Amino acid sequence: MSQIHPTAIVDGSVELGADVAIGPWCTVGPGVTLDDGVHLVSHVVVQQDTTVGARTVIHPFAVIGGDPQHNGYKGETVRLEIGTDNSIREHATFNRGTPQGSGVTRVGSNGLFMTGAHVGHDAIVGDNVVMANSATLGGHACIGDKVFLGGLCAVHQNGRVGQGAIVGGLAAVTRDVIPYGSAWGNHARLHGLNLIGLKRKGYGKDAVRRLLAAFRDLFEGADVFADRLETVEAGYADLPEIMEITAFIREGGKRPLCLPGE
Repeated sequence: MSQIHPTAIVDGSVELGADVAIGPWCTVGPGVTLDDGVHLVSHVVVQQDTTVGARTVIHPFAVIGGDPQHNGYKGETVRLEIGTDNSIREHATFNRGTPQGSGVTRVGSNGLFMTGAHVGHDAIVGDNVVMANSATLGGHACIGDKVFLGGLCAVHQNGRVGQGAIVGGLAAVTRDVIPYGSAWGNHARLHGLNLIGLKRKGYGKDAVRRLLAAFRDLFEGADVFADRLETVEAGYADLPEIMEITAFIREGGKRPLCLPGE
């Protein structure tokens, strides 16, 4: 049975799953769905047209499903969709999409979004993502699974950060970060692979050595980068992580690629 504190304001159109808890002074607007076990701790605003997945906990003063921060937005119906089992901490802000974009901002499951984290309009955020305090995503940013974004870093609008990558604190990410990459600095530069993340995922020494060898073959050398890309694709076809990196590069994006030493 759901519990709604008497000081909370909940629109009549809101759909509540089982065992939802809405704490004191929360506001839940029209077009919102809170799935089973969602907990709004207190002073949370879920503005409108938002789905919050099961067992997600949202802490005080977070504003979820707010209007997109876009001058072209004129009140059209746009959405925010959040997956299951997320922890969204104090003062975090997640905006809905825009008609000029996909119309939907999507956030995956099992994420930790620390104090002041911001997810901009039309962004796509994968599963098991950590955004540390005040990490910021511009509009249309695309963040893969198992990414760690350090405190006060910012990913440029339309920027991409591939699966398993880590971005250091205070980094200004103006270029796409490859899967499993480690980027830091202002502006952010690629400084290798996310070795700590790989080891935590159970990669052994031999596997890490081969990944590092492929990284060097791809990003080091005086020859043409396109030729090195083809060589790595042929020489490391048995490594799915390297194939993911090369596919990420070939897919391209609206931002240039984050490279070492630039």
